[in-house]
Amino acid sequence: MGEYTAFFYGTLMAPGVLHRVIHGTHTPESWQKDLITVRPAMLQNYRRHRVRHADYPAIIPHSGSRVRGSLVTGLTQGDIYRLDIFEGSQYKRDVVKAHVLKDVELDQAAPEQDGDDPEVLEEIVEAQTYVWLEGEETLEPEEWDFEAFKRDKMRAWMGIVEDDDVEIDEGFADVDRAVAEEDSRRTQDKAAEKGLNTARHDPMGGRGANGHITQQLKDAAV
Repeated sequence: MGEYTAFFYGTLMAPGVLHRVIHGTHTPESWQKDLITVRPAMLQNYRRHRVRHADYPAIIPHSGSRVRGSLVTGLTQGDIYRLDIFEGSQYKRDVVKAHVLKDVELDQAAPEQDGDDPEVLEEIVEAQTYVWLEGEETLEPEEWDFEAFKRDKMRAWMGIVEDDDVEIDEGFADVDRAVAEEDSRRTQDKAAEKGLNTARHDPMGGRGANGHITQQLKDAAV
């Protein structure tokens, strides 16, 4: 089925949030972490804004602007399935050209030089990213602050702490529900193939030690 590459510019730049979406936990197994590679990158001719009344951002096309983010490689079709559900219908998944930065840490600010400058550009990679569909009027005028998100919101989004002041994205529940339903359907299909009358429901949604998602990820790592 191949691997996928994606450019993330918002809450998914935080590894714990990304893992919670694609693996169901902010602390996945080490072999699961090893399946993906994360590098600092920049997207040209887009602008990032905070979504009104939300803790997360969106990007829209804008000539001359640029967005600092992360490039993640090694994603599976199952990961993209969960990411699509998490992002929801307000976004569309587009193919873009991400500029991978060299000599820059993941948490370091974007260099002042132009993204095409060979001093800061390692390579240009085709990737997929999520572009806002709801119109500029639904966005705040200012730039979304990733540092503020990490400081004030990230631990709640990762499920580490409960904070009534933090509105957790409903996408997490949507992902868990969709994966559980898909896992249940597959279990029932396999049971039907074997001529069984009932199929046992997996409360872990396939993410347990013997779940189909876990097994697929292990197989992919071989």
